[in-house]
Amino acid sequence: MSDDVDAGAKEITLGRIETEVALLMRLGEATRRGTGSVEHRLLDRAAYVILRHLDDAGPQNVSALAARLNLDGSTVTRQVSALQRDGLIARTPDPVDGRGTVISATPAGLQRMAAVQAARTRLYGEMLAAWSDADRDTLAELLHRLNEALDARNRRR
Repeated sequence: MSDDVDAGAKEITLGRIETEVALLMRLGEATRRGTGSVEHRLLDRAAYVILRHLDDAGPQNVSALAARLNLDGSTVTRQVSALQRDGLIARTPDPVDGRGTVISATPAGLQRMAAVQAARTRLYGEMLAAWSDADRDTLAELLHRLNEALDARNRRR
């Protein structure tokens, strides 16, 4: 009987997690769209993630970028082309394979990404102002672990 109770409790908890993650994604997008600050709309979600990654990891080819972001190469190529048109990334010949190119963020791209990041940080600071430092630290750690688990699962597929 105890195993059935434990299994039922686990199922309820997993259902709650599924619902909360779905709501988090929906409310996060609604918050981004509904925020009056122009900084939140300087970059779309894909451009922001690409620029954040290039800022963290440095220049790389489209294949490495696609693998890291768990996206199809053609999807990343389209996104990178749009970023290049806007002057937010630059392409240079790949020193390892002259047939390819390496993508890097431009100063304008980094500046725009930093503006979005600062606006988002301020927004979360406002929303979580009543939370203790320990609760904010715990949330950050648990979100990091969730993202690692999602990334690991996607890489196994």
